[in-house]
Amino acid sequence: MNRASLDKRPDEVATMFDDVAPKYDVVNDVLSMGQTRRWRKIVVEAVDAKPGQRVLDLAAGTGTSSEPYADAGIDVVACDFSLGMLKVGKRRRPDINFVAGDATNLPFADNSFDASTISFGLRNVNEPKKALAEMLRVTKPGGKLVIAEFSAPVVPLWRTMYTEYLMRALPAIAVKVASNPDAYVYLAESIRAWPDQDHLAAWLQESGWDNVTYRNLTGGIVAVHRATKPLDSTAASTPDGAAAAIAAHKGPVAKLRRNITR
Repeated sequence: MNRASLDKRPDEVATMFDDVAPKYDVVNDVLSMGQTRRWRKIVVEAVDAKPGQRVLDLAAGTGTSSEPYADAGIDVVACDFSLGMLKVGKRRRPDINFVAGDATNLPFADNSFDASTISFGLRNVNEPKKALAEMLRVTKPGGKLVIAEFSAPVVPLWRTMYTEYLMRALPAIAVKVASNPDAYVYLAESIRAWPDQDHLAAWLQESGWDNVTYRNLTGGIVAVHRATKPLDSTAASTPDGAAAAIAAHKGPVAKLRRNITR
């Protein structure tokens, strides 16, 4: 892996996403062989938001992940740092509230949302642990966090095949269907560099989130992590409170390893 290619400033990553915005959703469907929609549906089910609740959909891009909430009458805020993505989304769904924002410094008040979620965007944040802390800050006490992110396949042979697909087939396909193939080389490398399921679960605990679990999808190619904000939100939102939450945690992180291969 070319580590230098991952060393991008936040503004460079934002520009990259601006460039691919017009075809982003179509390319994702092609590259995931149609699995993206299924993964997103599982995220919506995990969030389990009700009408009258408010949901933060971070790294929402063009708002594809926000649409199910809006369609269900839920107050969803689609937040992303790419203005190009937001413009594409706003043209398609003017009824959704699109907000430009940095995941490490969210433009929302404390305890603003009943749930926060981010799908396939946390690994592209320059400081992902800061993003986890910010989502904790803006989520109400007792509120949910749901993260979908590419992860480590649990079968070694499959892991090897998947890695080969990422670094060889994915860029080749992107040349045919994407406006900026180099962006997909970066995305493939960011997937390879991303920590596995247990490491992300540990980050969540360190950030002050409680009841951390995860579920593998498609053999661990994707993992959906869930957590809740402690009711004592003031303590959990401070460094000392986060340390106390880690100390109070007993036993290994719960693992929901229900592999889905269809």
